[in-house]
Amino acid sequence: MTMACAAGAGLHFYEGLHGLSHSAFTIRAMTRYGILGFGHHARKRLVDAFREARHSRLAGFWRRNEQKAAADAAEYGLAAYPTAEALCASPEIDAIMVTSPDALHLQDVLLALRHGKPVLCEKPLAMSTAEVEQMLAAAQQAQVLLGVAQNMRYYESLQQMRRWIDEGRIGAPQLAHAQICHDGTRSPRAWICDPELARGGPIGDVGIHCIDALRYVLAAEVSQVSALGHGDSISGNVESHAALSLAFHSGAMAAITLTTRGRYRSRLEITGTTGVMVCENALTVDHPVEIQLLRGWDGVEKQQQVWNHQGYSRMLDAFSAALQGREAYLAPASDGLLNQRVLDAAYDSMRSGCAVTL
Repeated sequence: MTMACAAGAGLHFYEGLHGLSHSAFTIRAMTRYGILGFGHHARKRLVDAFREARHSRLAGFWRRNEQKAAADAAEYGLAAYPTAEALCASPEIDAIMVTSPDALHLQDVLLALRHGKPVLCEKPLAMSTAEVEQMLAAAQQAQVLLGVAQNMRYYESLQQMRRWIDEGRIGAPQLAHAQICHDGTRSPRAWICDPELARGGPIGDVGIHCIDALRYVLAAEVSQVSALGHGDSISGNVESHAALSLAFHSGAMAAITLTTRGRYRSRLEITGTTGVMVCENALTVDHPVEIQLLRGWDGVEKQQQVWNHQGYSRMLDAFSAALQGREAYLAPASDGLLNQRVLDAAYDSMRSGCAVTL
């Protein structure tokens, strides 16, 4: 990466794990998952997602707090493994899902890979691009699949908006805006404001979703990043709200706005040369949303209601299908590396006050 206020050479794109042999994978109709780092996210979203999945089953977990692990095992009827090593080594587990705090992703992913287990890791993949590259090298050596849990790629809202762009409904995309607001003052994730455990504030936590959503919907890669962020007494050493500007190789430009001090809202808007797509709360799974296709002064040309409630279970089944050689997973870690580079560039820009060229 380079700063706009200083000359330098950009990084090449990592080729990733495309074409990886699946000969080491256990092929079965139902993939049995173990969650490494079971916590709030697993309880709130993943337990139900596994129940709704058709080809993915939650078969066990490991949690650092033994008392909470015992309570979770009793509540959900799951096997609680005594150590992370035991979970990853178990013949009753086919794949590992890593949901630990950001700073622990590297050690947890590498542990699973050493045991030859495919891994689906929560976003952001790691604390730095260098850590992601280390993960990718280990996955390549182990010849197993490593994916990132960018569940929003399996949302109906994003897939429909991408289809409309592919169909030429708005012409060539010119401008985009992605926004996520939520009240983070009462977050049950005690580690989320600790820079030793979290990649940052909302940029690393939910901004990564906005980065990925824009890259996916626009089918374009980021060429330059600028970022501003501010913290407060609650956020401590990480940002509480932030704004990012992205330039894409396609010529499109985008803004990402984030805050952890507001009521929930998520919005995605794409302006093209002949039309506009707008979806209020495009990134929610809690209720149906409407995508509007606007055409100049003529107003709404088309309106479609979609529901993202199966996004998590669709993601899990897609990863299982990839392990079984039935389809390609939409968010391999090689693609997650590109998100990580944008994320790192955003924090570099926030610190330096300069735009960063990728």
